[in-house]
Amino acid sequence: MEKNHINRNYRLAAIGIFIILVACTSGKRNSNQMQNDTKSCPKGTYGYDVSFLAENKMETIELKDTVTDARVLIAPGLQGRVMTSAAGGNQGASYGWINYKLIESGQRSSQFNAFGGEERFWIGPEGGPFSIYFKKGDEQVFANWQVPKEIDTEAFGVTEKTMGMVRFSKDFSLTNASGTKLDLGVERTVKILSKNETEQVLQVQLGDSLNFVAFETENILSNKGANDWTEKNGFLSIWLLCMFNPSEKGVVCIPYKTGDGISGKIVTDDYFGKVPADRLIVKDGVLFFKTDGKFRSKIGIPPQRALPYCGSYDAGSRVLTVLWYSQPDVPAKYVNSVWGAQDDPLSGDAVNSYNDGPTDDGSIMGPFYEIESSSPAALLKAGGQITHVQRIFHISGDEKQLSEISRKLFGVSVDEIKGVFK
Repeated sequence: MEKNHINRNYRLAAIGIFIILVACTSGKRNSNQMQNDTKSCPKGTYGYDVSFLAENKMETIELKDTVTDARVLIAPGLQGRVMTSAAGGNQGASYGWINYKLIESGQRSSQFNAFGGEERFWIGPEGGPFSIYFKKGDEQVFANWQVPKEIDTEAFGVTEKTMGMVRFSKDFSLTNASGTKLDLGVERTVKILSKNETEQVLQVQLGDSLNFVAFETENILSNKGANDWTEKNGFLSIWLLCMFNPSEKGVVCIPYKTGDGISGKIVTDDYFGKVPADRLIVKDGVLFFKTDGKFRSKIGIPPQRALPYCGSYDAGSRVLTVLWYSQPDVPAKYVNSVWGAQDDPLSGDAVNSYNDGPTDDGSIMGPFYEIESSSPAALLKAGGQITHVQRIFHISGDEKQLSEISRKLFGVSVDEIKGVFK
């Protein structure tokens, strides 16, 4: 009996080893098959972008929802930048705009590198007396504009990582256009959102006919120096810019505050000259901005008008994109990023949108379009910090269900968005 017991144990052990070997071999096959699937994905898909970035030696971290197969692709070497995302795995549409030409070239500019990416971490203000993009005494023109390397080409360190979340951090110093040195720290966390989390934060139901991907970034900016950041010596802000692929039928939709007690301009529409009326329509508490990548223009919503939700709709692909960002509990001042002399460095916008297009010489960076959100000005005491959270949702499928979501969040149906520029 003792001998039989030992033999049985040996048999069980052998079976266990065989199962482990089979599992490992199967895992290798699955991994290789996944790589092959990625390489065969056509341009415009998530899989194509995964393969392209790997072939061009860009390290990435992928967050994945195993239930929905939603994916989020992040580049730690580019400040924890979300490069793109998809709702349907490798074959799903890739939502972030990526500058293939620049990345493939391997060239790097000392001024700025427009790598692209669905959400990148930047810091304001861009212009004015406290700009961190111009040196003290320099005229604020494009030739002197310089993006700090810490938010252009340098990596953020990874401090924590799971299947659904990754956290980054970096400490560095910047000197503004007034000559003040600012010591700062950044913590950035990117998290993919499940279906349950998405339904809870949007307060909507996602029917079975809808596909989606959603992610959240929490961004913390700290004053690591010995001096306070003030209206006299300078201040910063968290600035998140989302680059998406344009569409002939693409429209950005931004609801804004109206009613008693709400005053002041609705929109800044002259960043690059006045936006034509056939590209910007403002009516009944909602602003519509054409984002076809054919006309360079930018708009901004001041904080007294801004609401936490905005987004876009592409009627061609039936994709509703929603952006939510955190707003302060009490009214706050925002940095003014206009280049050159300013009457008030704290009179900036809370939300912006940019449509790419040819410049005066006919060249074009993209095309792409952007939706951007900013934190209030970080007027921080030494050791203080400010947090800015942003969430991106891409939802596609049945237009009737998409309309229910757009009405709830934007106050208009997708049919209204589709028909606004006809």
